[in-house]
Amino acid sequence: MDMIATQGYAVQNATTPPAPFSYENREPGPKDILLDIKFCGICHSDIHQARNEWGNSFYPMVPGHEIVGEVTKVGSEVTKFKLGDLAAIGCMVDSCRECDSCKAGEEQYCDRHAVIWTYNGKDKAGNLTFGGYGDHIVVDEAFALTVPANLDPAAVAPLLCAGITTYSPLRHWGAGPGKKIGVIGLGGLGHMALKFSHAFGAHTVQFTTSAGKVEDAKRLGADEVILTSEKDWAAKHAGTFDFILDCVSAPHDITPYMSLLKRDSTLCTVGIPETPIALPAFAVAIGRKSFAGSAIGGIKETQEMLDFCGKHNIVSDIEMTSFDKIEEAWTRVIKGDVKYRFVLDLATLKA
Repeated sequence: MDMIATQGYAVQNATTPPAPFSYENREPGPKDILLDIKFCGICHSDIHQARNEWGNSFYPMVPGHEIVGEVTKVGSEVTKFKLGDLAAIGCMVDSCRECDSCKAGEEQYCDRHAVIWTYNGKDKAGNLTFGGYGDHIVVDEAFALTVPANLDPAAVAPLLCAGITTYSPLRHWGAGPGKKIGVIGLGGLGHMALKFSHAFGAHTVQFTTSAGKVEDAKRLGADEVILTSEKDWAAKHAGTFDFILDCVSAPHDITPYMSLLKRDSTLCTVGIPETPIALPAFAVAIGRKSFAGSAIGGIKETQEMLDFCGKHNIVSDIEMTSFDKIEEAWTRVIKGDVKYRFVLDLATLKA
């Protein structure tokens, strides 16, 4: 079988830095497209998985699941794309497609646990999947997305994870006019949550410990900013929120935020810290409140999100970076020192 020589950056184990790596992609099958990757966002989960902080890592690992590229080859049965189109790939490249979740367009929750992740996964032949820190990727057109022509493709890349990860729960729990929505954390996820909640028409509130983030939060869509470093901050806002989205990926105490929810309301986590979340039973029992989680979105909803972004001119706030600065970028992501998402320029791969 013919293969496509591919260059990228990989980690060889949980302690090695990302370094140049040569590997192969399959030639496109009848329903596949080949992407010449142009841009790939850097997600905190790239670091979690590279360092095996979730305990599920395969090596060698080529990270990256926020991918935008040009279609340079199409299979004989492809109908969604033509040569030269821009296409995008998010966190998954296949699923069982037959279970109730997959048929409902919720492939990320495949009942058979058969999701094939864009990287750090295994395809149906048992081969490791390699992601967007490389110059090519081959994917079934069913798991590729179309990119609105009016948006900057580099700034679109983070929408494929940070975007859909916040869009999906906000839609699911009904963010919109007449709703008061809270966002915890102002990073790659949080800044997208602000943009979406604002665009949905909800009264949007940012929680932050830093007075220095107030103006930026308002620029991104917050109607109000609550400083959690102030005394009695939670008591002042108890029982007033319809939904709170927690976008923090570091361990933190969520108990005070539960007191802010109205009866029968929900706090949802999307940050996915590497340590278990502690929650007193009374924090949910009083007020019949819910603590929930959410993971990305299905292909249909991801396309809906991209189309919504095209209509409302929403993209991620990005800082472009290069392959020789990946370690520096990862360090800054861990520190929260980026506004608000790094994007790798694949033109720097061979520079």
